[in-house]
Amino acid sequence: MNYEFHPEAEQELYEAAMHYESKVPGLGRRFRDDVERVIKLILEHPELGSRLDDNLRHFVLGRFPFSVVYAATSDLVHIVAVAHGCREPGYWQLRVQDR
Repeated sequence: MNYEFHPEAEQELYEAAMHYESKVPGLGRRFRDDVERVIKLILEHPELGSRLDDNLRHFVLGRFPFSVVYAATSDLVHIVAVAHGCREPGYWQLRVQDR
């Protein structure tokens, strides 16, 4: 199984990592590592994330207040958002229509 990021989700990952790195050297890398760990889990077991609707799930990171919002098909995991827990819920809904 493969995965791809929605362009805005990839930007969210980059910006959050840069923010953490600016606060504590190395923390941005740890954030990216945590996101990569979650993506690997999702690729192996796409049903692990909590269901948001018929097509979408989310998986909360272990060490950071973010979740990975994704849609999975038989051969692809589409990362819709790398969403901060305090951001307005569902702000990424229009991205699903972009697919």
